[in-house]
Amino acid sequence: MKFIRNILALLALLLVASTAMAEEKRWVSSEGTALKAEASATSENVIDLMVGTEVTVVESGGRWLKVKTAAGKEGWLYAGRVSDTPPASEVSGGDGGIFGGSMQKSQINTAKADSARSIRGLSPEAAKYAKDRGTPEVYKKSLDVVLARKVSAKELKAFLKEGKIGEYAQVQGGAK
Repeated sequence: MKFIRNILALLALLLVASTAMAEEKRWVSSEGTALKAEASATSENVIDLMVGTEVTVVESGGRWLKVKTAAGKEGWLYAGRVSDTPPASEVSGGDGGIFGGSMQKSQINTAKADSARSIRGLSPEAAKYAKDRGTPEVYKKSLDVVLARKVSAKELKAFLKEGKIGEYAQVQGGAK
């Protein structure tokens, strides 16, 4: 009888452990991210999510993830708008600026420097590297001009749609 109880306890423990391991956490890494009703960029928005919002992956469908928020809302997110690590500000208390150690890896393995990070300029590491390599000041000034350019969410969305980029890319073979 004790043997059976031990086996049942072990099975219960394995069930709990496998359930916990099955819950994949992701964090929203892009401004302007909306939880969608379906796995499509043109689908109805369920709710807008802020950068850093933690979600639990319910189902992985290639380029789209079905997720659940802490508030219990379920829907779909484009995989390129989430990261498998929390935002740097939650981990280290700040970000290192563009090209610093805080650049996030998205679900589809793309590094992105969003406009909020970009306007802060080079990270201390990148600035030191440029100085050590003797990079001309004119290059830094040119980069500062590029980084100071602000693009509105509307302009970005239009660019992505027109270029069929990211969640607006046409999928071959009908896959999500």
